[in-house]
Amino acid sequence: MSRRVGRPRKLPVDEQRALILGAARRVFAESGPQAATVEQIAGAAGVTRQAVYETYGGKKELFAEAVKATEELIHAKVGKPALDASEPKLRVWARANYAAMFAFVAEHPDALPLLQQAERAGDPALNRVRARLATIYAEASRARWAAQGVESGRTDKALVAMYFAMTEALVGMSWDEPAPDPEALIDLLTEFTVGGVLRLQGHAPEIIARLR
Repeated sequence: MSRRVGRPRKLPVDEQRALILGAARRVFAESGPQAATVEQIAGAAGVTRQAVYETYGGKKELFAEAVKATEELIHAKVGKPALDASEPKLRVWARANYAAMFAFVAEHPDALPLLQQAERAGDPALNRVRARLATIYAEASRARWAAQGVESGRTDKALVAMYFAMTEALVGMSWDEPAPDPEALIDLLTEFTVGGVLRLQGHAPEIIARLR
């Protein structure tokens, strides 16, 4: 006896929320909050329009939730590892943080584009992420810089903001030819930033001193 075709299985609430949120992130990242539609998001999630409205209330609320969830995801995947005190060496620690950013973008390619869309819509989401990470990295790097003879003072926050901006630019860069090996880019960032500051400390320490 063949099985009767009935109504589609209703997903558990948490599973449905995750499906819709993941689809929303992809659609909003590509189209932006104005051009994206609930129909597109529902189709990408494999649910009905009504399910989207019942779960999140509407497109505006869903966009805000997608942005918030993405900020927290970056904090968990990129920010928290920086607080690991088990690696005292500055270069090794810095390289691990650059690698974490590259790995995050590879795993979640829609995250930064979504936050960039939020910025275009007037929500400074990307700046919030930068500021949050800068605070974490500054606190975590201070003792490591001191071990290298660099008393960073207020300099560390400026340095971290620069590091993040360079990493953000490189992970999203388009290349005319095949992209370089990510490991080579991570090594470049590590030496340019850590090695550059150490050379600055040796040849022009007054610049760092003026920023303390």
